[in-house]
Amino acid sequence: MASPKMLTSLVQKASGKHSATVIFVHGLGDSGAGWAPVGDELGRSLPHVKFIFPNASVQSVSLNDGMKMASWYDLYSLDNIDQNEDEKGMLESSQKIMQIVREEVEVNNIPANRIAIGGFSQGCVMGLLTGLTSEYKFAGIISLSGYMPLHKKIMNMASDSNKKTPIFWGHGDFDQIVLYEFGKKSVDLLQKHKYNVRFNTYPRMAHETCPKEIADILAFLKEILPAEE
Repeated sequence: MASPKMLTSLVQKASGKHSATVIFVHGLGDSGAGWAPVGDELGRSLPHVKFIFPNASVQSVSLNDGMKMASWYDLYSLDNIDQNEDEKGMLESSQKIMQIVREEVEVNNIPANRIAIGGFSQGCVMGLLTGLTSEYKFAGIISLSGYMPLHKKIMNMASDSNKKTPIFWGHGDFDQIVLYEFGKKSVDLLQKHKYNVRFNTYPRMAHETCPKEIADILAFLKEILPAEE
C-alpha cells in the first residue's frame, strides 16, 4: 500500500534549542497560516518549542453544497454528533498527520512524549483521532471547539498509550457552529472512560478563540512541555 502524500505545513522553528514540538491542526476552510499568530504568541514564552501547522487538502464538502475548500474530511451535517461521519477521510488525514509525528521522532529526534498534538474545530477532531489511536505516547492533546470523532467506536479504536495523557479542552458557550453541548458530551465520554481531560468553558465565546483561552493553553504547554535544563 502506497504511503499517503505528505502534507505541506507552516513551520515556526524554535527560537532556542529545539526540545519539544506542537502539531496544531486548523479548522474547515482555514490553513496553517491562520494559526501562525497564535504560534508566534505562544512561541515567545516557549523558545524551546517548534510549532507545526499542517495544511488540509482541498476537497468538496457536502455541508457546504459540495463547495471545494480546505478540509480534513467530508462533513455532512453539524446538527448532531450522532450522525454519519466520513470515517475513511478522517483516517486518511490522521495517517498524514502521523507522518509529521514520525518525522519529528525519527528524523528530528524529538521523543513522542515531548510532542503535543491538537487542533481547532475539524482540527480538534483530527487531533483527538490521531492522539487517541496512536501507539506513540504524547505529552498532551489540545482540543478546541470540536467534538469526539466516531464516538460509537472510538474507544474500541483507542490505544492504551495515551490513556493518561493530559487533554486540554476549550469551548465557548456561545458556539453556534460546533455547539457547546457537543463539546460537553464529548468530554463526558472521555471522562467516563477515565481519560485525563480538563474542560475549560469560555463564557460568551463563539466559534473562535480568545485571549483567556490562549493564556490557558500557554499554561498547559508550560506544564506538559517544560524547558529542559
